[in-house]
Amino acid sequence: MTQGQGRSAVQLLTPGQRVRQLANLANGTTLLGLAVAAAAGTAVSKGPRGLVMASGYRWRIPYAGAFTLGNVVICRIRAEELTSNPALLGHEEKHCSQYAYCLGLPFLPLYFLAAGWSQLRTGNPASANFFERQAGLAAGGYVDTRTPKPVPHGAGGIEV
Repeated sequence: MTQGQGRSAVQLLTPGQRVRQLANLANGTTLLGLAVAAAAGTAVSKGPRGLVMASGYRWRIPYAGAFTLGNVVICRIRAEELTSNPALLGHEEKHCSQYAYCLGLPFLPLYFLAAGWSQLRTGNPASANFFERQAGLAAGGYVDTRTPKPVPHGAGGIEV
């Protein structure tokens, strides 16, 4: 087997992905994610780019279709469906990186403060949320309520 053939069998991580993976292991958030995944009875599998996929999440809270704890992406859909949606997977992966640069658990209160601030400003917990905007609102399935609606033609600037 040549070196190139071995690489296709084993997924290599970039240095940044490896640092994120190790940081989230060290700060305990990936372990927390695995504990929540186990308690919720999800199917856990190895995902791309150092992520762990926990599919089949059925608890009511949080309401989101997918969320992250460390490098664990917990989702209500099958892991294959999530990995076949590069925009959503990339959105969740950015949240994994946010855990790393927030040094783990401080991400959670920071995220909820940002969501509360967004709710107060826009009536929506994601539109003005720094973390959701950085991860990509549209990729996460959010609508940016801060974007003004186009004015209908002939309305003279008055919305009808």
